[in-house]
Amino acid sequence: MEKYDLVVIGTGPAGEKGAVKAAYFGHKVAIIEKETTFGGAEVVTGTLPSKTLKETALFLSGKYEKGLYGIDRSLQHPASVRDFMYRKNYITKSCAEEIHQNLHAHGVAIYKGTASFVDAHTVRVKDTEIWGKYILIATGSYPYHPPHIPFDAKRVHDSDTILHIEAFPRSLCIVGAGVIGCEYVTIFSTMGTKVYLINDKDALLPHVDAEVTEELIKQMRASGVDILFNTSVKEVHVPSQENEPLQIDLQDGNVLTADLFLYAAGRCGHVKELGLEKIGIVPDKRETIHVDSFYRTQVPHIYAVGDVIGFPALASTSMDQGRVAVAHMFSMRDLEHLPEYVPYGIYTIPEISMIGLTEQQAREKNISYMVGKARYADMPRGKIMGAQSGFIKILFDKNSLVVLGVHIIGHIACELIHYGMILVEEKKNLYDVIGTVFNFPTLHDLYKYAAYDGLSMIRGHKVKQ
Repeated sequence: MEKYDLVVIGTGPAGEKGAVKAAYFGHKVAIIEKETTFGGAEVVTGTLPSKTLKETALFLSGKYEKGLYGIDRSLQHPASVRDFMYRKNYITKSCAEEIHQNLHAHGVAIYKGTASFVDAHTVRVKDTEIWGKYILIATGSYPYHPPHIPFDAKRVHDSDTILHIEAFPRSLCIVGAGVIGCEYVTIFSTMGTKVYLINDKDALLPHVDAEVTEELIKQMRASGVDILFNTSVKEVHVPSQENEPLQIDLQDGNVLTADLFLYAAGRCGHVKELGLEKIGIVPDKRETIHVDSFYRTQVPHIYAVGDVIGFPALASTSMDQGRVAVAHMFSMRDLEHLPEYVPYGIYTIPEISMIGLTEQQAREKNISYMVGKARYADMPRGKIMGAQSGFIKILFDKNSLVVLGVHIIGHIACELIHYGMILVEEKKNLYDVIGTVFNFPTLHDLYKYAAYDGLSMIRGHKVKQ
């Protein structure tokens, strides 16, 4: 039996970065991957595919030029699914190859097959057993399938199978107004599909600032999206003839018809095949694993990171969760925990990104706060681009002027947020913002004008609490 300092299960962002970090510092590492492609949801079914489709939708629809410069462009031929999926497939293949090369370059032993525990230190892969002093579970997640939805990967999809459609639907019904659902709503509506969004609550993206989600709803509706709040799907009828529409019966009595159906409301941890019951680890009802602040499970030498531990389930945080776990295992002390606040990016059209407190959270903490805002359309760079919507919102402490949160909706919001991350992490105030020199003209001017707006709000305006 081959013995290792660390055995990692899963080659997604958490598993890859954890394995490579341990190997870099001289530890003997093995990694296990059951799929034919490396990279997990980051590369194969989630992060990179959906973000690539978002950029592709903007390009193929002409909205990069039309939306930003007020002019039309046309394809030499109508956009097809082949056009739509080409770049996604290229990115998936190239990034998976890079992960393989990275693992190989660091001397990580690679085992292909499904992993299952024999005991707390031994893992079986096919007919091979390997032993690990430490074990890192990074198996990711899979789309939740409620029993009343007749998934067939042809007309009734989850967020994995929707990546393999063979034709654009004229209409699409999406259930779930979280990150995945909202991203696909805007991708398909941008491509001209009629989209219905079903949400069993009265708001989208509950962890996002309410003013930002209001703007997203406004822009979704401007793109022809029908949003149905406070209802859910009772039944989906799939006709025998493919040219006939699906019938979607809602709990409130409404009936929709659509070419395709996408269920994007929740995910579950990939743990069923691991045999966790053999080692005393008990997942919750959504099959996610409970861990402590160092990502240790109930078994001290077994750690878990990434989507398999639940929220926030971001590739960015998963990578560093893997690094933190490895640093703790081997007492490296170079990365002991993640920051209190991390940037959150949502690749809708338009993009949304945020860090720090929302207004609701500030109120719950009884913080006296105020807000400064700036609009894309008012910035010289925004005018050059022809931006008609989008804004930045800075939340700051009324007394100290320290920045508590930054919220952006608009073009490249997920890039712009990183200056806001520094403001929040380093507890900078509004004067630090206005004293910063940016290239001109750039969208970073949004920060300065939002800070000026915040300072002007102090004079004679009521403080929000």
